Amino acid sequence: MIKGAVAASAVALSLAAGPVQAKETVKIAFIGPLTGGASSIGLGGRNSAQLAVQLRNEDPDTEYDYELVTLDDACKPNVGVQVATKAAADREIVGAITQYCSAVAMAAVNVYHRFQLPVIVWGAVLPDITYGNDYPEVHRVNGTMINQNETAARFMTDKGYEKWVIIHDTTDYGKGHNKYFSKSLKANGGEVLGTFGVSADQQDFTAELTEAKSMDPDVIYFGGLTPVGVRIRRQMERLGIDAQFEGTSGIISDSYIDGLGDLAEGTVAFLEGAPLSKLPGGDYFKAQYEEAGFSEPAEAYGPFAFAATGLLMDTIEEVGPDRAKVTKALAEVDDADSIVGKIRFDEHGQNEVAQITKYVVQDGEWVVWEDSEYASGERSLTGAE
Repeated sequence: MIKGAVAASAVALSLAAGPVQAKETVKIAFIGPLTGGASSIGLGGRNSAQLAVQLRNEDPDTEYDYELVTLDDACKPNVGVQVATKAAADREIVGAITQYCSAVAMAAVNVYHRFQLPVIVWGAVLPDITYGNDYPEVHRVNGTMINQNETAARFMTDKGYEKWVIIHDTTDYGKGHNKYFSKSLKANGGEVLGTFGVSADQQDFTAELTEAKSMDPDVIYFGGLTPVGVRIRRQMERLGIDAQFEGTSGIISDSYIDGLGDLAEGTVAFLEGAPLSKLPGGDYFKAQYEEAGFSEPAEAYGPFAFAATGLLMDTIEEVGPDRAKVTKALAEVDDADSIVGKIRFDEHGQNEVAQITKYVVQDGEWVVWEDSEYASGERSLTGAE
C-alpha cells in the first residue's frame, strides 16, 4: 500500500513538472579496419569509441545524446575513400574518429577537407597525414612514426647492434617507416646492409630473406602490419636466419603473438603512448572496458580511440553540433585532459605530447621493456651484447 502511494505521488509530480524534454541526438562516425588483417586493432578501436559514447550518454548533464556510426575501411585505400565519402556526405554526422592504417588515412584526408568534416585520427602514424597538407579539419591524438623511429634506432644501437636489413611494405605506411628509421639509424651510427620493399599481400619472402641472410645482419627491421610481419618472422625461422626481429607499432597486437606462438618471443617494437597501467586514466579505461563486456580486446590503440571520441564530444558540447565551429574549436585545443595524457594540437592538428614506449614479447605477451626480464638481464635478445 505504501509503495503504491509513493509511485502515485511520483507520477503526480512528474505530470506537474511537465514532460521530460528529449535531448537532441548527434551523430559522430568511427572509421577503421573492422575486417581483414588489421581487424583486431580496428575492432578494439571501435569498441573503445563505443565505450566513450556509452559513458557520455549515461551522463545526465550532457547537452546531447550521441550516436556512433561505425564504418569499415578494411585497411584498403579505395574502400577508405568510399566510406570517408559516405560519412562526410552525411550532413547529420558532425565529426569522425578516423583511421588506423596510414595508407587509408592519406587517401581519405582530401575527402574530409573537401566536405569540411572535422576528424580526429586515432591510430595512423604517417607524418604527412597532419603535416602533408594545410587541412584544418584533420587532427591526430597519437604521435607519428618520426618519434617512434627515433626511439627505435637509438634504443637498438645502444644495445650494441650495428648492421640492419630493412624489409617494409610498399604502402605509404611502410615506406614512411623505412624513410624515418633509416635516417635515425644513420644518425645513431647504425648501418643498413640492404632494403627490400614487399607488397602488403605478399605470401612468400624466400627471395628477399635468402638475400638478407647472405648479408649477415644483426637485426631485421620490419616496417608494416601484423599479417606480413607474422609471415616474415615465420619464414626467417624456416631459413635459419639468426637475427633479432624488430618491428614497428604495426605489429603490436595480440594477433601477432597468436599467429606466431613461441616464435614471437623476444620481438621488439615501439608504440606511441604508454601502456594502460602507466596512462593517467589507464585503470579507469580498463575497468570500464571490462565492465562493458566487449568480446574483443581494446588492443594497443583502443585508448587513443577512446580519448579521441571523448575530445570530439567535449568539443561538440562546448560549441554545438556544427562542423565549422567544431573544426575551429579543435584547432584551439591546448593541454586537454584525456586518459592518454594531455592533448595539445599544433598548427597542423598534430598532438605535440608524444610519448614512445618500448615493448618486447615475453611469455606470450607484449611487455614494457623496462618491466621485462630482458631489461633486467635475465633473458637476452638475439645477438645482444
